Formats: sequence, C-alpha cells, structure tokens
Amino acid sequence: MISLKQLNLRKATGNAWIFLSFGLLFSLNACQQAVEESPVAEEDSRLHDYPIQPVDIRHVKLTDAFWLPIVQRVQEKTIEFALEKCTEEGRFENFLIAGGEMEGDVRGYMPFDDTDVYKIIEGASNSLISSPNEELQVLLDSLIRIIEIGQEDDGYLTTWRTIDPAKPPAEWVKVVDGKRWESLEMSHELYNAGHLFEAAAVHYQATGKRNFLDIALKNADLMVQTFGPGKIETVPGHQIIETGLIKLYRITKNEDYLELARYFLDTRGDYSSGRSNFGPYAQDHLPVVEQDEVVGHAVRAVYMYAGMTDIAAIYQDSGYAAAVDKLWDNMVSKKMYITGGIGARHEGESFGDNYELPNATAYNETCASIGDVYWNHRLFMLYGDHKYYDVIERTLYNGLISGLSLDGEKFFYPNALESDGEYKFNQGACTRKSWFDCSCCPSNLIRFLPAVQGLIYAKEANDLYVNLYVGSEAEVDLNGQNVQISQTTNYPWDGKVTIQVTTSDAVDMDLKLRMPGWARGEVLPSDLYQYVNNPTASPSLAVNGEAIEYAPEAGYVSLDRKWEGTTTITIEFPLEVRQVKASELVAEDQGKVALEYGPIVYAVESIDNPGSFNAVAVGADETFQVNWDPTLLEGVNVLEAESDQGSFKAIPYYAWSNRGIGKMKVWLPAAM
Repeated sequence: MISLKQLNLRKATGNAWIFLSFGLLFSLNACQQAVEESPVAEEDSRLHDYPIQPVDIRHVKLTDAFWLPIVQRVQEKTIEFALEKCTEEGRFENFLIAGGEMEGDVRGYMPFDDTDVYKIIEGASNSLISSPNEELQVLLDSLIRIIEIGQEDDGYLTTWRTIDPAKPPAEWVKVVDGKRWESLEMSHELYNAGHLFEAAAVHYQATGKRNFLDIALKNADLMVQTFGPGKIETVPGHQIIETGLIKLYRITKNEDYLELARYFLDTRGDYSSGRSNFGPYAQDHLPVVEQDEVVGHAVRAVYMYAGMTDIAAIYQDSGYAAAVDKLWDNMVSKKMYITGGIGARHEGESFGDNYELPNATAYNETCASIGDVYWNHRLFMLYGDHKYYDVIERTLYNGLISGLSLDGEKFFYPNALESDGEYKFNQGACTRKSWFDCSCCPSNLIRFLPAVQGLIYAKEANDLYVNLYVGSEAEVDLNGQNVQISQTTNYPWDGKVTIQVTTSDAVDMDLKLRMPGWARGEVLPSDLYQYVNNPTASPSLAVNGEAIEYAPEAGYVSLDRKWEGTTTITIEFPLEVRQVKASELVAEDQGKVALEYGPIVYAVESIDNPGSFNAVAVGADETFQVNWDPTLLEGVNVLEAESDQGSFKAIPYYAWSNRGIGKMKVWLPAAM
C-alpha cells in the first residue's frame, strides 16, 4: 500500500503489523477487539439537539462524476502522501519519543504537529465507510497504538511538551518553566485535544472499535479534572476542543464533557479569574453572547462559532442563537469573498474590517473554508434555512477545493483571487506547494473530503431534504420507514438532475428540494454581491414526466405527498454565464465584474491568454461560448468570449495554478 523510508507499510499491512526502521514491532491483536458498550447515564431531559439531522455517510453512496474523483484522489493519493510527509518530519517519532520508546529531541515545526496525525486518521476513518479496506484498518490500528505510547499516565497528550517542556518546536510559543497549560494562548495543548476528540469520535463511528476513543476519553477526563470553576479558570487559545468535547458527549452522554465545552465558551471575554486576555485575535475580547462582528484569526473564529451553535441547539439557548445569527450576518454581508472564502489578511490569518476584501493579498485559508462549512451545516440543522447551504455550496465548489491540486499532492494554504505570478502568497510560493511547515490545511482537507456525502441529505420527522445536487444513492430511515433516494446528474457542468424516490410501503413524506441561490438570482444571502445580468429562464420541475408549478418556501420546493413505489423527479437548472458586481463599499472590486456559470466561479489565467491577459475586459453585453473540454484540467466547462473588447478564455477558479506558475484574476475590468 505504502512504502516509506521510515515506515515500511507495504510489507506490514498484509501481516497485521507494522515494522519501523527504528526497530519497533507492534502487535495489533489487542487493537482488533470490537467496542464493549459502556454504561450510559440517563440524559438530562433539559438537553436537546439539532431538530434536523444529516443522513449519515454510512447510508450514502457517492456516484457523482464531479465529487467522486476528488474523494478517490484523497483516498488513493493524498492520505498516502500525507503519511509520507508526517513520517519524514517526525510526527510519529514524537509520540514514540514522548513515550520513551525512542530517544531524541522533538521533531517538526509547530506545537500542533500531533493534530496532522489525528486528522489523517479521521479522514481515513471516513474513507473506510465508503471504501472498506482491511489494510487501511490495520494501518490505523498501528498509528493509534503509536499515539497511545505517547500519552502520559494521567491522559495528557501533547508530545512536544512531554518530550521537553522548555523547548517548544516553534519560537513563538513562549514558555517560562515548562509547566502544563502555562502558555495556552499559543501552546495549542487544548487545540491538540480538540482534534484528538474529533478524530476519535469518527474512528469509533466508522469501525466500532474503541482503541482510539479510549485514548480520547482519558484525555477528556483530564480536561474535566483540570479546567472549570475552582480549577484552572481560563480558555483555549485556539478553539476546537469545544466541538470535540461535544462529540464525545454525544457518544458517551457524559455531561461533564458538555459542561466543560460550555464553560470554555461562557468564560471567553471574562477575566475575573485574573487570567490573561487573549484579545480579539482569539475572539476573547468580549463574552461570546455579546460578539456581533467576526474578527481575529478566521479559523479560530469559525470553530468557535460552530461550538456556539452546538450549545444553542443542545441547551436551546436563545442568547447563543442570537449571537451566532449576528455573527453569521456580519460575515456573509460584509466579510466573505465571492468564492466563499473568509479571512482578508495574511497578518494574523484574520478577518479584516467590514468590506475589506483585497484580491491579490486575500488570505482565505483553506482551513477557514472547511470550518465555515462545518459552521453553516450546524446552522442549517438548527434552522432549516436554505441560505446556509447557499454559502456551503459556493464554498465547496470554489474556495475549498481550490486548496487541493488535481494530482492530490499539492496545496494552497491561502487562496488568493489574483496573482501576478511573482508575489509568493502561499507560504513562500506563488503556486501550490507540496507541504508546509504548518501543515494544517492539507490534513484538514483529508479529514473533510471523504465525508462530503454527509452534506447531501438531511431529515426531520417526515421531511427529507435534498441540499446538494450530487450523484448519489442513499437509504434513509424516516421515522422508522425506509426510503431510498438517488440522484443522477452531471452538475455542476449541466443543470439537469434526475431524482428517484423508492419506497416499498406508502410513506407520508415532504421531500424538500433546495433551489440554489445562484438559480434564484442571489449570489450570497446578502447584498454584498449582485448579478449584473438577469437570467433568461427559471428552473423547471417535473414529477413522473409531468411538469408542475412550484413556489419555493425558504428556498425549498416542497413535494408533500404519499410516496409509494418509484417516483422520478426531474429538475432543470438553466445554466448561463452571469456577471457579478460587488457592493460599492468593496473598494477593491469597483469597476470590475466576476464571471459565474452555475455554482462555479471563473478565473482568467495567463496560460490561456498569453498575449492579452493584461487587456482582458468584460463588456456589459458580453456573449460567451461555453465549451466542455474533457482534456483540460481533468474536464471542465471553459468560457470563451468574443467581442469588441477582444477574446479571452476563463476556467473554473478552483482549478487555477495546476499548469505551472502564471498570472490569474477573478475580478475583471468592466469595459465602459
């Protein structure tokens, strides 16, 4: 499967063990045991959860011509590539050194290097659901055993501090005498724990084994013993432990985890204990329920907002709900790029001021796009409003998958909307890089993409939501009744979608079909961007070949009826090139337009326009030819313009910079 210099997995996996060149042999017999159910406490009747639940990826098969190759690329190439990099840079050695199985100093560059291993395990666990692989299971058991070796007896797990508390791998982590928790603003001890919890929860759900879960629970119990009223009264520097604790709570029903997650959120902006103030960079400038503007480090922010939304749902807390509503509105109305990206500034990897949306220096960290999808998915589950999926879809097809190259082995950390081919915006490069000293984005893509099918469908009581138009087959338990649903489509290149619903018995069901914002004439659910040209046709809908009239409610077409046998629904979304303009408050984009075709944002690259790149302009009545090119960028629709302003070619933004270094821009001068 994989053959590495230090981690020879090709020979190992067939024999259910892994041999490492530094002389260790791990038996996996103990790791093969199935989960023994732990006693579950009776849940507090005051606690709730999201009214809408996703259809679990275990019940959704991806067949899509667009998304399936991306997921397979991660499964077949990116996971292996990332394991090679983690081996080269000592990620696994750190656990062994921490556990006394090896000698040496901490290796790597960042205090959160451990999380790359956790995120790869999470992504590989999701991969096991859709693509069962015995060798991969054996590999994961071995990696989990290596992690277990690095865990201290009381559950503590941050390898750099265990190896040498006074010598963090990054100079910007300031320590005094090496005590635990002393530098939480930048030590990432709680961030490490959060990714551990998230990954362990997914592995448990995917495999039914508790070898990784037990490591996480031991660490979570330490957190409960350590933090809270009358203990260490502080907050994480980098959020994510909150959502991780909540995932462990959902598995165990141990409310200690839930209460600690809430404590970490409730205590933000409160310094009465005498703790340090981490400031707006870490969203610690105000109590979370008083925050109404997205500020600071964008990844920290959206991870925190996701945790806040969890608390709003579980406790039915109106204060938390009101806060996340205001924060979301500020972000989507004033601080989001047309690609769905967030984070305007390289400095602090942060949001800028309202309407500060530069193009060449845009940050748009890939991790921030992933975190934003996680947050918007939670908001949808809380409210059931289409607008959250309008953001998700825009981000997925544009500013998120742009982070991964078409060969699966190169990455964008920031995602610029313009490049001169010289400014090294991507951590020292002006194109994608094969890895980073800070490798959070590659490993985050690995954990996210193999679970993308979990975003397609959702359910509530007798309602079944179709939120994304993605080729797939799903089996849904709807109030104890079995419903099978499938989609066949060439979306986003083609606007035709065929949905089949099959039930063996009569089922009362409201099938809710999302009408995408772009198809309704709305770029984002705000006035930040607007289409310049009106669509010439509206989406059409037919049931068993019979056209029906529809009136969307909250962005959904509801087909509420008794379903029996097989019913075929056909949707036609008219695709045409649309010009987009930005609010007059976005100074960078004045006098410019961007181009879209369906949900895809387009970009102009110099490689396609070698003699005219700097002269490209878009006329108000510009006409375009849309041509499918199966040989270009693994198959894309290409936009070609022929007008008085001259000819030019545009390709999907997500695919730019896959053909070498060159110039690119999304926002193009509007010809007067």
